[in-house]
Order: sequence, then C-alpha cells, then structure tokens
Amino acid sequence: MKLAISAPRGKMGKLVTREALKRSGDFEIVGGIGPKGRDYIGCDMSVAAKTDFVGANTYDDVEKVVAMSDGVVDFSTTEGAMEVARACVKYRKPLMLGTTGFTEEQMAELEECAKTIPILIAHNTSKAVNLVYEIARMLTESIGGESDIEIIEMHDNKKLDAPSGTSKELGEIIAGVRGEKLADVADYGRKGRGLREKDHIGYHSVRAGDISSTHTLIFGMEGERIEITHRSYDFGTFAKGALDGILFLQGKEPGVYAYREVLGL
Repeated sequence: MKLAISAPRGKMGKLVTREALKRSGDFEIVGGIGPKGRDYIGCDMSVAAKTDFVGANTYDDVEKVVAMSDGVVDFSTTEGAMEVARACVKYRKPLMLGTTGFTEEQMAELEECAKTIPILIAHNTSKAVNLVYEIARMLTESIGGESDIEIIEMHDNKKLDAPSGTSKELGEIIAGVRGEKLADVADYGRKGRGLREKDHIGYHSVRAGDISSTHTLIFGMEGERIEITHRSYDFGTFAKGALDGILFLQGKEPGVYAYREVLGL
C-alpha cells in the first residue's frame, strides 16, 4: 500500500518510517507530513526521520500527502492529528491514529469523521498491552467488585499528556465492565486525609528521565493483591503494530476500530 506518515521527525514517526522501509513488500512510502517552517520540509524523509534514503519527501501540505496515499499513520499532536483526520475524510483514506490526549470535543469530531472513513484509534499498538486489556476485562468481571483498583503509569519526561492514553483505556475497560463511566470514578493522584473512595479507580502518573512506557494495574483485595505490569523496552514494537493496524484498515467499512480487532480478540 502507498503509505503516508505524519510527523516523521517525532519519536514514533521515525520508527514507523524505519519499519516501513524494512517491509517494502507491504509498503511504499509516498510522503511525510510535517509542520510548516521546519528545515526538513521539501527534503527526503530520511532527513526528518534520520533513516536511510526513503525516496519520498516531507511536506507541510497535509492534503497533498494524504491524497497520494492509500492510508495514513499518525503519531503527532492532537491539533496535527485533527488536521490529518479532516484531510483523510476529504480524500476517503483510512487513518491509523496513535496520537493521544484528545479533548472530548476532538473525540466527538473523530467519531463524526469515522462515519466516512475507517479510523483505528489505538492508544497502544503493542500486542502485549492489548492482551493486558483483555486480562483487565477478565479480572474486573471476576473480582472487580471486591477489589480496590489502581493504575500506575510511567513515561519519560518529554511525554505531554497525563495520564497516558493506555492507562485511560485500561480505566475505560474496567469502568465499562462495571457499567460506569471512567469520568465518574477516576481519582487522579492522592493528597491529604480521608478514606479511599470505594469502587473508584486511582491513577498515578510518573514522568522522569528516559523511562520507557510502563503500566502497572493493581487489584487489591483483603489479604492479597494482583499486579500486572507491562514494560516496553523497544518502541519499535509499537511501530510494527501501527503498520499492522493500517494494513488491517484496508477495505474496511467506515467506523471506529480498536486494536483488539486487529488481533482478532
């Protein structure tokens, strides 16, 4: 497929570019999308992504790149991702969206976009993390009512949004199984005196150094607890998953897709 990559200078954009070059049987990179005014605009994508020669340039014209492609992988900013989504709607192109931190209004617009195109909204494109989601679903169904549930997530000091998209998706799964909305039961951090709110989900975010993506889910019961931790050592895993995701969208009907569907879960 002809692939467009948003934000090839970013951490994930670089990795997606490198992985796509390795998978030349699946992908032909046709262009990158970058912000206006950057010195790599108009240059081969290898300048932005710091890779081997790509044979396609980075442009600041979003619509031009989207129109050339069969689909877009986006790990950028919320504002940049919304611009990409609108262009994908205009040209009827599928979108693999790995960007996180969207507002409720932006999510509502993305759902509207998905009435026209298939969009895979993947807070995490790791196969292992998506299996953790399934374990969280199973544990909630079994012991959620008798457990205090806490989520601890750790990332490097350059991550902008907190809590992470992955941790929010974990909370949404747990709250959904219990017939609740995450916004009604989430507690972010803890300070002062007072008992823990029963049936709430506690969130704790750590940002330090170059810590790789780490998520710990705790089900605390009387006399025992279950802890599940996923640690990422190589972000290339997420890039591979993102490319599998955009391939999955080829030929799909409009709608919002979750990564568990890519894995057949």
